[in-house]
Amino acid sequence: MVAGEPSGDLLGGLLLQGLFTHWPQAQAFGIGGPKMAAHGFEAWWPYEKLAVRGYVEVLRHYREIVRIRKQLRERLLADKPDVFIGVDAPDFNLDLERALKAQGVPTVHFVCPSIWAWRADRIAKIRDSVDHVLCIFPFEVALLASHGIEATYVGHPVAQAIPMHTDTAAAKIALGLDPARPVVALLPGSRASEITYLAERFIHAMKLMRAAKPHLQFVLPAMPALKPRLDAMVAAQQMTEHIQVLSGQSHLALAACDVTLIASGTATLEAALFKKPMVIAYNMNWLSWQAMRRQKLQPWVGLPNILCEEFVVPELLQDAATPQHLADATLHWLASPAKIDHLQQRFTQLHHSLLRDTPQLAVHAIQKVLSR
Repeated sequence: MVAGEPSGDLLGGLLLQGLFTHWPQAQAFGIGGPKMAAHGFEAWWPYEKLAVRGYVEVLRHYREIVRIRKQLRERLLADKPDVFIGVDAPDFNLDLERALKAQGVPTVHFVCPSIWAWRADRIAKIRDSVDHVLCIFPFEVALLASHGIEATYVGHPVAQAIPMHTDTAAAKIALGLDPARPVVALLPGSRASEITYLAERFIHAMKLMRAAKPHLQFVLPAMPALKPRLDAMVAAQQMTEHIQVLSGQSHLALAACDVTLIASGTATLEAALFKKPMVIAYNMNWLSWQAMRRQKLQPWVGLPNILCEEFVVPELLQDAATPQHLADATLHWLASPAKIDHLQQRFTQLHHSLLRDTPQLAVHAIQKVLSR
């Protein structure tokens, strides 16, 4: 198995629960993180080695990433596994899967690459690389089938991990916050590159929000490795006393918040499953942005908007993601209780549509691949 970032590690960990329940003597190894390791996964490399986003950022780490893929491919071909499961990370996994499939190793890809959002040209590569795709969104199976690719809808594992209803007041108390005062959660991303391009904007936006509404409380869950950097950014804005920078605990922060300012990515779906209003933001290297925007196929970037097929939450991308715009859009939610009620109804419907027994459905699909 290969998972290349925290969200993939979470998905991989949930999948391993089902695999080891069905096959208690199985061995799982490759690239992953702590969620997978907790289920007995042996990580030959940590997922942080692959957690890079954007064309320019990938170029900086290109040699190391290619070296890791080459070493992993050689190791797997020397002692072939019964099945290879790529967990998301298509830029890394599809090339590896194609090489393994060509040598007779069954390949499964968990999470359909977002060919419906951008880079539709990937469809032929998926067909050449993968025996079966485990889809986390229901519309993907028919799309893949139309291109001759076998797939199974297994639901979204995060829909299992997040309860349908959460106690916001209890979550606030768990974080030592005042349950009577609104909480804004800042989630600028889990990659170092996202911290570079987004975190300072988020912290500046927080400063503007607090100036407008001094009663607001703020939390910022951080990947442990990135926490010292975020602590320094908060201190530079003289906001240390006004925000809790948490080590991890992103789900508790989302449970506790009344609104979140959040980087585009899997975390936006988690926020939707917590039924939270949000402002989605993204900023990246200018060259990376130009390359990505040309390949965009839909008007939406954030997963909640893509799945609802409309702008149910605002998206502020690249030059639009100014601290003032971010602050204004976030504060607008707090002044719009009727809009929040309607949004929460939409997100409840979305949660039900994604809720399936993912581990069991995934195991059944993998078993079919192995039985050929």
